[in-house]
Amino acid sequence: MEIYVDLTEIKKPFPNSCVTIGNFDGVHLGHQILFSEVVSKAYQQQGTSVAITFTPHPLQVVRPDSGLKLISNCEQKRELIEMAGIDVLIIIPFTKPFAATPAEEFVDDVLIKTIGVKELVVGYDYAFGKGREGDISFLKDQGYKKGFPVSVVEPYYVDGVLASSTKVRELVKEGRMMDVKALLGRPYQIRGEVKIGKQRGGAQLGFPTANLDISSEDLCPKHGVYVTQVIYDGKCYGGVLNIGYNPTFGDGKLSAETHIFDFNQDIYGKPIKINLLRFLRGEHKFSGPEELARQIGEDVKQAKQVLEDAQKEILLSCEERYNR
Repeated sequence: MEIYVDLTEIKKPFPNSCVTIGNFDGVHLGHQILFSEVVSKAYQQQGTSVAITFTPHPLQVVRPDSGLKLISNCEQKRELIEMAGIDVLIIIPFTKPFAATPAEEFVDDVLIKTIGVKELVVGYDYAFGKGREGDISFLKDQGYKKGFPVSVVEPYYVDGVLASSTKVRELVKEGRMMDVKALLGRPYQIRGEVKIGKQRGGAQLGFPTANLDISSEDLCPKHGVYVTQVIYDGKCYGGVLNIGYNPTFGDGKLSAETHIFDFNQDIYGKPIKINLLRFLRGEHKFSGPEELARQIGEDVKQAKQVLEDAQKEILLSCEERYNR
């Protein structure tokens, strides 16, 4: 996938480009269907599938007091869009002057002149430009006048629940990770470099942990303990994660501490990815290290059972498909 982080990097329009535009936060199943449509139409025209997105999220610029938390950072969004099969990703820097761009100017200068749009595919609720004047009706009218068809992808529901970034954020904050997975098509993931923490996990509790900082800009799941998959150096390990303030020790700083099963490598300063599979329990203040260690032991036992059951389910599913 080719990636452009500024429109000035694009020296000529793309051949027979089929284009979609959006914020694509989380790249949920609704977004994935949109990308599939774009890729399919580009293939039929022997053209180029193009996705346009923005950084930072437009709402963080036009309404900085909104408190918007992102499901996926820019790096993760790039990875997921590439996995969807898109040929070209254009990440436009979103600024206040850019936000003031009239919708028709964007169509003429960006979509037609710079990218060479031959067909546009958008989600059912998409709008852009100053005052969100570039809505579906406007785009269809522009397409009719300027020679590019506009297709609209309808909303996608999973068991009656709309796949939307807003709904995913709501479910993450409630710790409903199985429901989140249903809308994303994959587990919710946090990632970062392992930091040196208080180093109590191994010495005092018998459960060494890999620690990640949670910043105020991150979408933080419900505080408590989760069953996880930890991805490091291309391998996947089971684990339990605690997100919170560690009230037993009164740390007062939000952190994510993961105990990784069957793992003893030094990974300080190394990047890891953590998939949150299931919420086990809320955060609780214990009487001291001994009581906390006993509870962690129970958490580990439960988590291993969840992971074992999930593996059995995968194997059974594979066997059923194989025997058909």
